[in-house]
Amino acid sequence: MDTEEKLRLALRNTEEVVTEEELRELLESGERLRAYVGYEPSGEIHLGHMMTVNKLMDLQKIGFEIVVLLADVHAYLNEKGDFEEIRRVAEYNKQAFIALGLDEKKANFVYGSDFQLEKDYVLDVLKMARITTLNRARRSMDEVSRRKEDPVVSQMVYPLMQALDISHLGVNVAVGGIDQRKIHMLARENLPKLGYDVPICLHTPILVGLDGEKMSSSKGNFISVRDDEKEVFRKLKKAFCPERQVKDNPVMDIMRYHVFPRFERVVIERDEKYGGDVEYLSFEELARDYSSGEIHPLDLKLNSARYLNIILRDVRKKMKEVMV
Repeated sequence: MDTEEKLRLALRNTEEVVTEEELRELLESGERLRAYVGYEPSGEIHLGHMMTVNKLMDLQKIGFEIVVLLADVHAYLNEKGDFEEIRRVAEYNKQAFIALGLDEKKANFVYGSDFQLEKDYVLDVLKMARITTLNRARRSMDEVSRRKEDPVVSQMVYPLMQALDISHLGVNVAVGGIDQRKIHMLARENLPKLGYDVPICLHTPILVGLDGEKMSSSKGNFISVRDDEKEVFRKLKKAFCPERQVKDNPVMDIMRYHVFPRFERVVIERDEKYGGDVEYLSFEELARDYSSGEIHPLDLKLNSARYLNIILRDVRKKMKEVMV
C-alpha cells in the first residue's frame, strides 16, 4: 500500500487532521506507527463509540499499532463511580471493541491506573498544571465534564492528564471525536514545553442522535451494541430522516460512517413496485439518489437497520458472555 492509499484510509470519514502534512511525513518516515484513543468506561457502547473504533480499524489496516486506553482514573475523577465498578465496566468495553472488529493481536488495551499513578506521571501532571491557565483548563474540560456549571478541581485535572497520556503511552497519533479538539490542542501547545513531541491529532465527526438532536443517554436517542435486532429496527423506523436531506440526517450518517466502510457493495432492498433493489458501490452514489428522491426514507431506514444488525451480530454474541 503506497503513502497516498494509506493517507486516504487514515483520513476517511474524519472531520479534521492536525496536520495532514505531519501525518504524511510520519507515514513516509519509516518510524514506528502508534495511535491511541482513550475511553471513559461506559455501560452503553453505541454508534458514537463506533466512530473512533472504525477509525482505529482503518489505522490498523495501514500498519498502526493501536493503544486503547480504558480510562478508569479519568472516569473516577469525572464522578463515574468507584474503581471496582469502573473496572468491571471497562472490561465489558474492551470485549465490545474487540467484537466490533479491532484486531486484538494488534491492539494493546491499557488501564489508566496502570501508569497514571506512577511518580513520573504525577510529576508531569504538576508540571503541566504550572503552565496551564485556569481558563484554558476549563475550556478544555467543558466537553467532558459532568458538571460544567459547578466543576470540581478533579475535572480541571482531567484535560491535563489526557494531554499527558499521549506522551506516556508513546503514541504519535491521538484519535478522538471533534469534541476532543480543545484538549488535543492543549497537548500540541504544552507537551513540547515538557520535552515531548507534538502529537498528530485525528478527529472524527460527532453523530447526532436518532431524533436529530444531540446524542444523550438520558434521551435514549442512540443505538447500543446491546440492542437486539427488533430494537434496532424499531429505533430506526421512528428515526428523524427528512426526505431528500443528506446532511444532518442520522440515518444517512449510519450509512456513511458505519455501513459503507464495512461493505464493498450495499444493496437497498425494496419492493418491485417501488423500483426493486438498487446496488451502490459508494456512499456518494447513495447520497445522490437519496437527495433526488429516488430512495424513500422508509427504504433507507429499513436497509440501514438490516446492515447495522449484520455488523452488531458478533457483538451481541460476545456480550452474552460478558454481562455487566
